[in-house]
Parts: sequence; structure tokens; C-alpha cells
Amino acid sequence: MHSKKRIEILLEAPAQKRLTDLLDRLDVTGYTVLPVIGGRGHHGVWSRDGLPSAAGAMVSVAIIVAEEKLDEVLEPVFELVRRHIGIVTISDVMVIRGERF
Repeated sequence: MHSKKRIEILLEAPAQKRLTDLLDRLDVTGYTVLPVIGGRGHHGVWSRDGLPSAAGAMVSVAIIVAEEKLDEVLEPVFELVRRHIGIVTISDVMVIRGERF
């Protein structure tokens, strides 16, 4: 088992491409993008049901990186996210194939 860091970014869907392009430029070895169907936040309950476009939708992007690469990825990611509706969380994870991250 290998200790790594997991960065999860909840972000407005229209900013997804800017985020994934940034991750590619940062040589992040991989990420997963999932649609977020709803939730509750600072402004109350929301849902993507009935939205006419992706303008009000959210996505979740998960990344796993080595601890020594955390700041290199996190700082530019946060600069992008802070201009949008979104949150960034970091957690400790264990992976079996550490060489992939």
C-alpha cells in the first residue's frame, strides 16, 4: 500500500474543460469527472433537474497525486476554482499501485 493525496474539486460544469486542460498541463497522471446531480450548500438545496443547460450544473473531479506533488497541483487548481462556484477538498488515501500516481 502507498500513501497518496486525493484532491476533489466540485465545480461549475462550464469550467470543467479549463480545469481538465490545466490538469493536463500540470502532468497529472489521471483524473475522474462525474456529474453532480444535486446537493445542499451555503445557499440551500439545489438540483440539476430541470436545468435547460450545463450553465447551472456541477461536476466533481477527483485526482490522486503523490504528496510531494500536492502543492504543485493544488495552487493553480485553487486559482482557477476560486473564480467560480466550487470547493476543493484534500484527503489522505492508500493505493495499491503507487507507481501510477
